[in-house]
Amino acid sequence: MSERSPRPARVAAGIATLALVGAALTACSSAGGAETIRFTFSKREAIEFMTQLVADYNASQNDVKVEIDTSGVDVVSASFVRGNPPDIMLANYNYEIARFVQRCALTDLSGTEAASGIRDDLGPLMDQYGSCEGRTSALPYSVMAASVIYNKDIFAQQGLEVPTTWDELIAVCDQLKAAGIDPFYATFKDDWTVAQGWYDYTAGGSVDVIDFFDSMAEEGADVGADSPVSFEKDFAEPMDRMMQLANDYTNSDAASRGYGDGNLAFSKGEAAMYLQGPWAFSEIAKTAPDLALGTFPLPMTDDPADLGVRVNMDLAAMIPEGSRHQEAARDFLEYLYLPENIEAYNASQLGFTPTTDAPAPDDPRIEGMIEYYDNGQIYQGPSVLVPKTLPLNNYVQAMVLGASPASTLRTMDADWARIAFRAPIPTTQDNASAEAEEPTP
Repeated sequence: MSERSPRPARVAAGIATLALVGAALTACSSAGGAETIRFTFSKREAIEFMTQLVADYNASQNDVKVEIDTSGVDVVSASFVRGNPPDIMLANYNYEIARFVQRCALTDLSGTEAASGIRDDLGPLMDQYGSCEGRTSALPYSVMAASVIYNKDIFAQQGLEVPTTWDELIAVCDQLKAAGIDPFYATFKDDWTVAQGWYDYTAGGSVDVIDFFDSMAEEGADVGADSPVSFEKDFAEPMDRMMQLANDYTNSDAASRGYGDGNLAFSKGEAAMYLQGPWAFSEIAKTAPDLALGTFPLPMTDDPADLGVRVNMDLAAMIPEGSRHQEAARDFLEYLYLPENIEAYNASQLGFTPTTDAPAPDDPRIEGMIEYYDNGQIYQGPSVLVPKTLPLNNYVQAMVLGASPASTLRTMDADWARIAFRAPIPTTQDNASAEAEEPTP
């Protein structure tokens, strides 16, 4: 790879500034003269890809040496407490990571070239976890979209069209069932598969997720039977419809089947639809590499305009305030966001690139989600928008295994109120105004 041009910040600096920077770099350089930065990366499935990208960056210039750390979010949290955080992070963006945002422990990235290319409609999804006033603390790097996976051959053999309304979905399920085909393959043994698919798709397809959680955060400890918003009120109909699908249109042994069972069974054509994300494709392909699969949003109302796909910020980039090498970290950040790098990464993981000028994914298996992603018809999974101290996965699994949805949703309201009483839950409108501080794990 050819030498990259000098960093813009250094080109613009005067000779005196360059001398000072050079002295500082020399003081903390490795033996080879390059400034070493620690880069933490949390997606284990993509370690090989990112390791190669780091090697390419290191070979492209002589100023900075990046060392990749894949030890995980718990180690990262501990490093913040010790006052020795990583210099740059690419991590799954969730409540655990967002604590650093809420406490202003991350630097402002709004002035970077990388930030200028991010889609505006992703901002509210990032802010659902809270924000720090006046800062863009994290930039999305990979958006993972998920929806119904369906067997195109089974649909074609049965003369079925992809449903776009609830009534059409039920008609499809009834026709499949009459033909002796399980409409959905369910894996209720693994609670996360219930939360990620069954709960998220049904609730997200029915409820304005951002508005709901903003309202819940505003109610805080007052959420309950008399509050204007609650899980019991707003999620009652989605959960009833989830239970209709789970009870009437799934494999009879769903309660004893887990994720691995589902991938294998679906690869063998044992059901027409599967509520999983694109991460399941590689597992299905191990048994049936040529199986014709597609995706579509789960319709939960009778208005096609309500269709949307579940997304999560699979990776976001952050530079801690405590980094001692922020200029070098920003240089690597810009390299990560070069179109050829961020687009290649997302193509390798079947993710959507969060930049405005990125081309659509070209994998036919996720083609059915492109229209909705491009149009901003997306929602963040409700299962990831609650603190971990609310055992959401256990609750939704209990529902599909026979627990009363009304009683379970009432318990979720009580949990929410108790958690909010101890510590306010942020809304997308909140801006933390506290000085930067190190969060505790």
